[in-house]
Amino acid sequence: MARDLWAHSARDGDGIRHELDEHLRGTARRAGQFAEVFGGEALAAHCGLVHDVGKGTCEWQQGLINAEVHGGRVGVPHKHAGAWLLDEQQLGIMAAVVFGHHGGLPSAARLAEELRYADTAPLVAEAIKRVEELVPEIRLPNPLALPGWLTDGKPVDPHDMDLLVRMVFSTVVDADFLDTEEHFAAAARCPHPVSAAQLVEKFEQGRVQSLAEAKPSPIDGLREGVYQQAVAAAGGPRGVYRLPGPTGSGKTFAIGGFATHHARVHGLKRIIVAVPYMSITEQNADVYRRLLDGADGVPVVLEHHSGIDLDGGGVRTRWQRLAAENWDAPFVVTTTIRLFESLFSSKPAAMRRVHRLAGAVIVLDEVQALPDRLLIPIVSALRSLAERFGSTVLLASATQPPFELLSPLRGMPITDVLAEPKPLYQALNRVRYEWRLDPKPTLADIAEEAAAQRQVLAIVNTTKDAQRIHGLLEEHRPALHLSTRMAAEHRRRTLGEIKRLLADDEPVAVCSTQLVEAGVDLDFPYGFRAFAPADSLQQAAGRINRSGRLPYGTVIIFDPEDGNGGVQALYGAALEATRDRFGPHCAPDDLDALDSYYRARFDFHNVEQAGQEIQRERQVHDFPRVGELFRMIDEWTVPVVTRYGDEEPQSEERSGEVDRILAHLRGGYPGAGAQLRALRPYLATLPRGAARKAVEEGLAVPVVGDLIEWLGDYHPRRGIELGSPDPKELVF
Repeated sequence: MARDLWAHSARDGDGIRHELDEHLRGTARRAGQFAEVFGGEALAAHCGLVHDVGKGTCEWQQGLINAEVHGGRVGVPHKHAGAWLLDEQQLGIMAAVVFGHHGGLPSAARLAEELRYADTAPLVAEAIKRVEELVPEIRLPNPLALPGWLTDGKPVDPHDMDLLVRMVFSTVVDADFLDTEEHFAAAARCPHPVSAAQLVEKFEQGRVQSLAEAKPSPIDGLREGVYQQAVAAAGGPRGVYRLPGPTGSGKTFAIGGFATHHARVHGLKRIIVAVPYMSITEQNADVYRRLLDGADGVPVVLEHHSGIDLDGGGVRTRWQRLAAENWDAPFVVTTTIRLFESLFSSKPAAMRRVHRLAGAVIVLDEVQALPDRLLIPIVSALRSLAERFGSTVLLASATQPPFELLSPLRGMPITDVLAEPKPLYQALNRVRYEWRLDPKPTLADIAEEAAAQRQVLAIVNTTKDAQRIHGLLEEHRPALHLSTRMAAEHRRRTLGEIKRLLADDEPVAVCSTQLVEAGVDLDFPYGFRAFAPADSLQQAAGRINRSGRLPYGTVIIFDPEDGNGGVQALYGAALEATRDRFGPHCAPDDLDALDSYYRARFDFHNVEQAGQEIQRERQVHDFPRVGELFRMIDEWTVPVVTRYGDEEPQSEERSGEVDRILAHLRGGYPGAGAQLRALRPYLATLPRGAARKAVEEGLAVPVVGDLIEWLGDYHPRRGIELGSPDPKELVF
């Protein structure tokens, strides 16, 4: 009989190795618990039980001992045996879960090849025989209990099956990580003690306090009506909901109210709020922290995105770092990029958190910002989450796209949180539009007109135009600037200064790209917006007279004669669909016209076909290819390290830190991820063509991968200034 099979090497301190049977059963137990929410507990537990069966060979066991003595890795593959067992047990593509639990989910074609090899591999038979003596249940005595929708006799949608594999994979890799961590730490990580279902009272108390501290607004009554409708809708069944809240309607509170009340009604453990831009993520996370993170010291809100520092000290930072690995928190605020690129990834580290989407309230805020080319796989996954995995999806936006037109959502009930949104939009119409389209003004004309306003916001479509109009405006008066040519910390500080000036009712003029739209809480009396797709025009208007303290604010839509010529290529058919429907005869907040605009935009962009390649690869279970195809950010921009802040006190120390980090990255030393996170405050972006030209001209030098270091001048208000040969000039 087999004795002393090990899963992991001896831990420091007591020298105890991790017994293989203990690890297999511990992983199975955790994976089954994670999968219970979607009815996959037996399936996930069995995959967890067999995931490391391949470690049972004499060769692998000797390799572990050698690695303990001499260092290094075991170097003996162990993924075939468990995968072969699942295949023999007629579990088909689920064998990919075990085969990929270290390197990532394979394609079905590769898996088939590897299983043919495993059929005759002596090590596979040896491993199964030795482990079976210790863990006989790796051989199934009876068929596994599967999720009901797999056994009810109805046709199975291959995209539902794709998501099931991803969910089970997520439970197994997370369980494997946690069980291994418990061995080496000699202590189990405690799950978060609070469930989303328990947050209602804390949320309501925080909301009452926040409203009491806020400056009264004439539209507070309308906002309260929106909130009460959201709470009433939360009593409905799980499924897909839509919140078409106009800008300034208190959507952030309404989202939190719906989510917490809905979680209590259905006993859901988690709320996940995803937004498109990091600036909004930070803003929303701050709001929800103030509402939910109480004096009891138990953190509730996890903020997780590429800009958050997970490497600092302190109890909260340590909790946040650990919780970010697998989203073990009752309230998560993240970006849509991290959410969906995790969901459609094939890599274990990214997919550990995917199982947390099951049985959760998933809020997609500012859904109009989701890329058209990826809408079909996105809404397909949302339908699966709602129908097969016990989740509720809330789609929120002031410019709500008609996603029900897209094939994955056709025929699926979508509940409107606001029964009659049109009267609310009319009541919250706080701006008057003026149009400067024919004749077209110059940017100098717009700058001169804007300079006459005490508080004014001018939004253009490209970084090039933002820098030009800022320079023109500064010929008349001081002005602030926002674009991604500025370092992240520079943008954050500038945005804070803008909010301070507005709060103190001081004069302020701002030139920006569209990064201030879609949820950024600014309130100007007067605004200019370069002609853009209709949803962008309305989002820009949401920064004007946001709190309704004026009878009406003014928004001037202009089409600059000397604006960047790349705008048409950038927006494509969405721009033409806007020209056909909006202008002096029809404002961008006309809901019927907006619906017509989206229909035309979906047709012009061929949305149905654009996502079909990903859908086909999902059907045939080519997981790596899906991960390659699903990229929410176009790869025509690159990150650039700047020396922002060198003119400030402590700049020498800061510059030395940047030098150290860059040397570390160039040297290829371990820990590159942490070093890159430390650089984020200094990162701006450039179009790929502009970056290439900068390197050629000696204005920048490569660091590692796409990352470059900027050596040229850095404007104290505008950041990097460099012309780009790329016609697709960067928008944000």
